[in-house]
Amino acid sequence: MSFLDREHTVAKPGYSRWLIPPAALAIHLCIGQAYATSVYKSALVAHFESSLTAIGVIFSIAIVMLGLSAAVLGTWVERAGPRAAMFASACFWASGFLVGALGIATSQLWLVYLGYGFIGGIGLGIGYISPVSTLIKWFPDRPGLATGMAIMGFGGGALVASPLSRQLMAFYDSGYDPSDPTSVASGSAVTSLFVTLGIVYFLVMMLGVFTVKVPPPGWAPAGFDAAAVTAKPMVSAANVSAANAIRTPQFWFLWTVLFCNVTAGIGILEQASPMIQDFFRDGGTSSVAPTTAAGFVAFLSLFNMAGRFVWSSTSDYIGRKPTYVMYLGVGMVLYLLLATVGHLSTVIFVLVAAVILSFYGGGFATVPAYLRDLFGTFQVGAIHGRLLTAWSAAGIAGPLIINGFLDAQGTPGELVAADYRPALFTMIAVLAVGFVANILIRPVAERFHEAPSRADALTEGKV
Repeated sequence: MSFLDREHTVAKPGYSRWLIPPAALAIHLCIGQAYATSVYKSALVAHFESSLTAIGVIFSIAIVMLGLSAAVLGTWVERAGPRAAMFASACFWASGFLVGALGIATSQLWLVYLGYGFIGGIGLGIGYISPVSTLIKWFPDRPGLATGMAIMGFGGGALVASPLSRQLMAFYDSGYDPSDPTSVASGSAVTSLFVTLGIVYFLVMMLGVFTVKVPPPGWAPAGFDAAAVTAKPMVSAANVSAANAIRTPQFWFLWTVLFCNVTAGIGILEQASPMIQDFFRDGGTSSVAPTTAAGFVAFLSLFNMAGRFVWSSTSDYIGRKPTYVMYLGVGMVLYLLLATVGHLSTVIFVLVAAVILSFYGGGFATVPAYLRDLFGTFQVGAIHGRLLTAWSAAGIAGPLIINGFLDAQGTPGELVAADYRPALFTMIAVLAVGFVANILIRPVAERFHEAPSRADALTEGKV
């Protein structure tokens, strides 16, 4: 297993840095399957004779474990290097599917919690942060572009996994019709699906494991001027350790920024299908058909994915702080439009929601580059891991806010646009908190900076 060691992943002269984004995509496209759990949610409800809430806990555990494992294991990921981290992620992710399959086959829901939720969630966390530091080191001139290319894969993973899962369930269950939204696959079909996905994802992730390399010490792209980059506002030439980063106000301001941006976006994403039907309901009947609502969810996924690449790449030119001013400031205006005039036209509703979701995705992809600007490169992956606890918290807060208000307004299937306004106005307040936190971010004080010799040693995994 020595091929996993950091010293065996140092690139030789002539290695193209453009091989790194595909290696990262191989990981993120696979773990992005987490966004496609709704495909087999009804099948699991029927198989376990359980509730939507009990099955939804599987996804909640996975997202919580993503944040916790990224935070706890972030420093190990930096020390061990990207190849070992990607390999560990593949093992946990694939094992999660196999243990989950065993739980479905034996009708033991707790095993699905343990497998896909707990074990798979660890794979999610390690896999999410494993390529980030390496990408930033290969692309010091365009960190937003680099991280956007990879994290775009996480947003797009569901676009691959959703149709693939439907076709596989139809293959394993002849009675299941993937084109019929009311058709439900059998438990045995979902069991076979989990086994298949576990094996396929492991093999695809191995492509990233064998491709990824780290740049040799002192490497820089041709024509790169480090002084020009660090001369930009809010970009530091110094390095801050992960242990020191969490002692800075900048880390917690940025934690708040990410939490608020994700809370607002995930509230829309989690409720997207019933929301568009409720906004255009008259006399108990919605003018938006369930199949159209499903198409709307797929449309939002495209904007979620595209925003990760477009907005993070744009941040290389306009700066990270102004980019978040846009996410949060324009986001408040968009939520206001959604609450006040969104019910007047499906075009307005769809376009406003799509831009909101592009900001949601863009926030994920831009934050690693923001961290690099503030804290330097050598432990940015570990710092990123700690920051992702904001995602875990937002994954709980966003749905709670939306669902809490909607439960108080009436019965699902009978709600109208006005019932959403208290929740949408609350999201405006959440974004306002994030907006203020972003404005308060300043360069990190020198007392938190690492000595150059120690930073170099940590970068090369010698400490």
